[in-house]
Amino acid sequence: MKRFTLNAMAAAAACLFASSTWAAATIVIVNGDPANVGFNDPTVVAPVGGNAGTTLGVQRLNAFQAAANKWGATLTSSSTIRVLSTWEALTCTPTSAVLGSAGATQVFRDFAGAPQAGAWYGKAQTGKLTGSDPDSSTADIRARFNINLGKSTCLSGSPFYLGLDGNHGTAVDLVTVLTHEFGHGLGFQTYTNGSTGAQLAGTPSIWDFFLKDATTNKLWKDMTDAERAASSLKSGKLVWTGAIANGAGSTLLQQGSPALTLISPANIAGTVQVGTASFGPALSSPGMTGEIMPVVDTAPNLGLACGPLSAANAAAVNGKIALVDRGVCSFTIKAKAVQDAGAIGVIVADNVAGSPPPGLGGADPSVTIPAVRISLEDGNALKVALSKRTRLHSNVFANLGVNLAMRAGADASGRLLMFAPNPYQGGSSVSHYDTSAFPNLLMEPAINGDLTHEVTPPFDLSFPLLRDIGW
Repeated sequence: MKRFTLNAMAAAAACLFASSTWAAATIVIVNGDPANVGFNDPTVVAPVGGNAGTTLGVQRLNAFQAAANKWGATLTSSSTIRVLSTWEALTCTPTSAVLGSAGATQVFRDFAGAPQAGAWYGKAQTGKLTGSDPDSSTADIRARFNINLGKSTCLSGSPFYLGLDGNHGTAVDLVTVLTHEFGHGLGFQTYTNGSTGAQLAGTPSIWDFFLKDATTNKLWKDMTDAERAASSLKSGKLVWTGAIANGAGSTLLQQGSPALTLISPANIAGTVQVGTASFGPALSSPGMTGEIMPVVDTAPNLGLACGPLSAANAAAVNGKIALVDRGVCSFTIKAKAVQDAGAIGVIVADNVAGSPPPGLGGADPSVTIPAVRISLEDGNALKVALSKRTRLHSNVFANLGVNLAMRAGADASGRLLMFAPNPYQGGSSVSHYDTSAFPNLLMEPAINGDLTHEVTPPFDLSFPLLRDIGW
């Protein structure tokens, strides 16, 4: 058996603060805080939302234990899982903050009973698979959480809610964040560097045996470093192949996903990710099908549509879906300009690289046609297809609406989408579900206010993925 230590553990002064035991697993929270800090803060507080603690430190511990209880009641392991936890000053501004982080402390490969040879497994999962702690001197998971959250310099006005009932209002629900981060420590992550594509010590993570690039049809374990780095930027094309998670997603995720579906010619047919608009009618099914025509009113080959269209452009887009470029004026002005020229819908091509495409902001009740944004890359590809058009026809047809053949957060083949934005987001890319999932999932890169504390269907897909990798 080979091991690799991921984090230096400053555990010499840590003490066992609390533990709980369940029929499925035992998870222990290890208090690594100094006196009067974090879990040891003696500040007197009133009980809140089912959290009966009467000091700030004890309430924090109770929230940690509630998250541990949820995972402990879900997992099966005869090896105690220890989470070394501290409250620290993490990166903050008045409008943004790192809430916390957690991850495996060590990874192991080629141990007796490993379901997959030549693959890294996190320490907690290795203990589950072997039936004993592979390194009793080291905790399984390292967790750090932001002690300054809610102060004027750290996401001002949005502190952690320490209640256990989910009634967090505008505050940040600590139990939800903890449950998410503990999920990473249990194995909801790859140990391969997604930015460079380099495998840890030349060995793939068990995660990489299930992660596939839909454009090359290659699993991450079979790619070169360069191929993995490129794959990590393919929003909407990085998918999970595990049968358990995908099977659960086929019933949990909402049927129908907003999309631009290219119909013809055959060589461009497929689905394009879109950002939806805050104005105009919501996308629907069967949606709006029509011929796409570009607006060309600014050199070189740009269509800004920031004012009334010329007679030639108006004739080109009348009765069709107009393609315009982002820039100079608001999205609502562009939409109104092509609507006034008779367009039945509008596609805004981004002018900066990046994916997935953000939504279109703005408000104008006079806009009555559907509008979406597509990425710069997809916009350029669409322009190539449109380059052989006549003055009035392109023969490029598409549907702008909700694609009922897809579920929100999965591809057309029913495979769950993983978070793969461009540019790469360290700490978020690859090791999360995609933000297109709906209902929102616990293991997306952002903590959404409508999440529950659940990790299993019919509420969530966190545990099904862990089952795919061997839990």
